[in-house]
Amino acid sequence: MWSFFHHYSFDEIGFLNGAVDYHCHILPGVDDGVRNLDKSLAALSYYEEAGVTEVWLTPHIMEDYPNSTCQLRQGFNKLCAAYNGPIIMHLASENMLDSTFEQRFHDNDLLTMGQGTHLLVETSYFNPPIQLYQTLNEISRRGLFPVLAHPERYLYMTLKDYDRLKDMGVKFQLSIMSLAGVYGDGAAAKARHLLLEGKYDFYGSDLHRLSVFRKALSAKVLTGKDVNALQTLKQKSLTESFEYAQNVG
Repeated sequence: MWSFFHHYSFDEIGFLNGAVDYHCHILPGVDDGVRNLDKSLAALSYYEEAGVTEVWLTPHIMEDYPNSTCQLRQGFNKLCAAYNGPIIMHLASENMLDSTFEQRFHDNDLLTMGQGTHLLVETSYFNPPIQLYQTLNEISRRGLFPVLAHPERYLYMTLKDYDRLKDMGVKFQLSIMSLAGVYGDGAAAKARHLLLEGKYDFYGSDLHRLSVFRKALSAKVLTGKDVNALQTLKQKSLTESFEYAQNVG
């Protein structure tokens, strides 16, 4: 039983033990994440020690990082060849809804999650795309579930925006470092609200630098209510989200 009068860290509650990381940037040398193979392997080694079972590698595809799916698959294959551990790795991408997205979407040149059922997307932190809701609807009409990465970090989004997105069937992915305060008090407060309201469907480390992630996991920022809600989210993401999409697809 978790006390409501104490604060806990992610390490203390063993959150990563048996976890799936649905969002990280440990594919080396392709974006602003891990820069080389040795650091990728170090991150995977840390995951092993913490008890992570599966990892979704989700490198950026955006104007600043115009990665092709072919290039990302080649890099993923090299990492898989170099890694000898037990963690199951999957390749997807984090797709910025910018000027590069429309053509890739038109060509169906996408790296999806959940056996082709989910598409991880993001926007600018400061301003929404001009046709945000239309784009999300088009993704849904393609037969994909849009998964919005770290919705708590978008400064322009209000609680009403979150409600509208959920009503549209958009799934939310928590960045656990937001909850740990890495991105400021505002993002942490939004993350806690969305978590306690049960609006998240997935979580992810959004790991770019292992040292930053490890520090975040050791911060005593979680209340007893947070811990209970995180455990519910962890179970939900493991047993419901992708399985549900496969059943209805």
